[in-house]
Amino acid sequence: MSQTKQIEDSAEEDRVSGRRAGPSWDSLRKSPSYRNRRIKDKVIKILVIACPMLVLVPLLDMLYMFVYRGAQAMTIERLTTMTVGGAALGGGGLANAIVGTLLIIALSTLFAVPIGVFAGVYIAEFSGNNRFSQMIRFTADVLAGVPSIVLGYVGFLLLVLEFGWGYSALAAALTLTVLMFPYILRTTELSIRRVPDSIREGAIALGSTKTDMINRLTLRFAIPGILTGILLAISISVGETAPLIYTAGFGNYIPSALLHQQVGYLTGIVWSFSQIPSAEAHDLSYLSSFLLITIVIIINIVARVGLRKFTKI
Repeated sequence: MSQTKQIEDSAEEDRVSGRRAGPSWDSLRKSPSYRNRRIKDKVIKILVIACPMLVLVPLLDMLYMFVYRGAQAMTIERLTTMTVGGAALGGGGLANAIVGTLLIIALSTLFAVPIGVFAGVYIAEFSGNNRFSQMIRFTADVLAGVPSIVLGYVGFLLLVLEFGWGYSALAAALTLTVLMFPYILRTTELSIRRVPDSIREGAIALGSTKTDMINRLTLRFAIPGILTGILLAISISVGETAPLIYTAGFGNYIPSALLHQQVGYLTGIVWSFSQIPSAEAHDLSYLSSFLLITIVIIINIVARVGLRKFTKI
């Protein structure tokens, strides 16, 4: 027993002496490795702040230019009169382009949102991972990567020429529908898949049918993500020019029919009038850019505020 006691006392003395002999916390803070880590940490923080600023500064500069020049060019006359001369003269107002833009966006949203949301719900909740759902996902991914000018030319060949619709609001809207569809479908699917399975299992355990569970619970949780995809698709379609050149043409009047009538649009003003060596044409181009930014902001605000109550369960 005495020998065991001596061994334990010796081990305790070694442990205490080793602790005292080890480096203190102050010495660790002064070590070169600690200083190197602090320097690296500061460098990474600077880079994390600098990289977004490199992107935001040019973006904010462009936004300021469009907002400032567009607000300067805004007058009641320019908002209420028709475009004169198209790309040849670059004068008049933007009433026809504003109405045409809103008409095309409204129609394309009316077509794309139900199809994209229903397809996303079907793929996420009903289809599983069969070949049909895989084909839909692959098609959506391909459509999302196709250049918009290609979609516009296909719409020109199919809708304008083959179907005989001519340059029209309906042909432009269906072309933008194809452009918007993959974004809405994929974001809807991903948003629904992020809803925890425990919510589904609890609803089914309480006797809810799958349809009621999707309508009352799953979609309520997924609405913020679905809404984000819809707003992204609308914002992308608002800024498109190439598909509309091939399908909408350009009309210097308020559209009164969906077929066989050319339609004006704001992006066409930006694209054509910016190339005309005229101060009036440039003012209309800046004003069109300002109105497009305003339309996107208004759509986002209205959608966020108006649909906020539907996210509550």
